[in-house]
Amino acid sequence: MTHSFPNGHLFVGGEWQAGTGAEIVSVFAAEGTENMAFKGASREDVLTAIDRAKAAQSDPAWRDLKPHERATYLYRISEAIAAEVDRLSWLQSRDTSKTRTEARALVASAAATFRYFGAVLETSDDLMTASRGDYQTYSVHDPIGLVAAITPWNSPIASDAQKAAPALAAGNAVLLKPASWSPIISLELARIIEQAGLPKGLFSVLPGSGRDVGNLLVEHPEIGKVSFTGGTSTGRHLAHVAAEKLMPISLELGGKSPTIVFEDCDEDQAIAGVLFGIFSSTGQSCIAGSRLFVQRSIFDRFVAKLVQATKALKIGHPFDADTQVSSMVHADHREAVEGYVQQALDEGGEILTGGARPEGVGLDDGAYYRPTIIAGLDNSARTCREEIFGPVLVVLPFDDEDDVIAMSNDNDYGLACGIWSRDHRKCWRVARAIRAGTVWVNTYKQFSITTPFGGDGASGMGREKGRAGLRAYQRQKSIYEDHSGAPLGWARWP
Repeated sequence: MTHSFPNGHLFVGGEWQAGTGAEIVSVFAAEGTENMAFKGASREDVLTAIDRAKAAQSDPAWRDLKPHERATYLYRISEAIAAEVDRLSWLQSRDTSKTRTEARALVASAAATFRYFGAVLETSDDLMTASRGDYQTYSVHDPIGLVAAITPWNSPIASDAQKAAPALAAGNAVLLKPASWSPIISLELARIIEQAGLPKGLFSVLPGSGRDVGNLLVEHPEIGKVSFTGGTSTGRHLAHVAAEKLMPISLELGGKSPTIVFEDCDEDQAIAGVLFGIFSSTGQSCIAGSRLFVQRSIFDRFVAKLVQATKALKIGHPFDADTQVSSMVHADHREAVEGYVQQALDEGGEILTGGARPEGVGLDDGAYYRPTIIAGLDNSARTCREEIFGPVLVVLPFDDEDDVIAMSNDNDYGLACGIWSRDHRKCWRVARAIRAGTVWVNTYKQFSITTPFGGDGASGMGREKGRAGLRAYQRQKSIYEDHSGAPLGWARWP
């Protein structure tokens, strides 16, 4: 089936209109071709969206909806996404060069996220708290108001849903700023949300640069919360702005996640997990298991098997059903990854496999890069400390539990970790000792919308997903209601 691109108009406060900002060019990096070019959002577009969002969010038609009534919108959006998996996955692949298999999974995840938060909304209760006097106390939750959602380029529709669904469920208006490298799928999400009947003004999609659009959204006094997924340096800047405003902010930032392979593991299972953890999504994942620690007693044998398995991975076009490793999102990003590999060599690292662009029919024009394994570095090397965000794995030996826990935690990031061992008690000890928001045991990169996700340290703060994900977009309020009918004694009245 042949699909078409959106017309390039932006969704500004419920109205489709041409952007008046800088030009955005969406490229299909797998072929080195252009998808489409259009004008992004300007300062004036953002201000218009904010004004419309404020009016829509404060309208009793939305503000006074009962939870189960708001939930119906989320269910409609979920059903509409699920009905367009083929088109949406095609656009996501064109936008990011992800394989169609992964793109379909991300679209399905977005549909499930809207459905889940509809259910959470219907089953979430406010609380009548225990009274300490002749009065009744309640704890209730109100919308924050206007929420800025800033999402990354590596898995846009799933990230969009992860922020927009709970924020809308909580009764807010959402202003979504997608990354300039992957704006198309977010515009399609706006079309679906519009068709689901969401009141006009409650959702906007504002592609543009962080400087022109992102900063204005974060700094604007009407924005009551920011949810950001992206780089750590940008996250730190946004946190400073939020601190000045005394505004809540959620930050899901970078990672340099350790994967730990003990000598008593199932080696075949571990190798499959390590490969998936670092090389799926072409390594362009914040949770990628990019530091591999292997117990010294099996290090040589395990790494040799891993290298052999890595060489067997299928590099190819994202629309080829057999492809495991596709193109990177952009040629500029591939150059950045190549710079890190050169840095590893300068630091004394040895490339065991990869470290170059692949050659072959259909690959020369795209932003492809071979899955790369590097040995011979110390855990203090720059390549072991900084997020590369590409298909690059560093392997290091360790001696025992204490040794690997110390090395794993010796990093600014704290997003994820993988552990491979048949000893469940040991896995539990190590999982509890590792500083990370998510730990996988004998698996990797498995997700559930029911389970909170986020990081510590340079990997961010706050959690998304799970039942508490709804409350992250609400303000808690306590109400005291007198039952005595008597004046407060302090006033001595009457």
